[in-house]
Amino acid sequence: MTEGDLPEVMELERATFPADAWSEGMLRGELADQPRTRHYVVAVADGRIVGYAGLAAAGDQADVQTIAVAAGRRRAGIGGAMLSELLAEARRRGARSVFLEVRADNPDAQAVYDRFGFERIGLRRAYYADGIDAIIMKKDLNA
Repeated sequence: MTEGDLPEVMELERATFPADAWSEGMLRGELADQPRTRHYVVAVADGRIVGYAGLAAAGDQADVQTIAVAAGRRRAGIGGAMLSELLAEARRRGARSVFLEVRADNPDAQAVYDRFGFERIGLRRAYYADGIDAIIMKKDLNA
């Protein structure tokens, strides 16, 4: 992902996360840390960005910062492909564990993370702006 992608990414961000969308400034800050501690990717189909994902990595830990796929493109493997890229990047950077938070009311995303071998390790009560809990998940890259 580059700064030139931000207009389309922000459109998708607001549509995907209406209650707690990141600001453009937040995403610019994430991109400013590429490649030092961040790795962001976009998925493109028919000349349009249909998904994006980001990773933060430092030392032996990494965190999936965000994954979003356009509503009309879900269940087509785009999210899984981007997650695979983030996990590969975490390995390249020497991470041993990858963490993430997922909305407790998003069983589809939870199912993807389950398929990739993430395990539930905790809960953050009322983590999201609309009061929904976050399930904390972890994947051991050495397993």
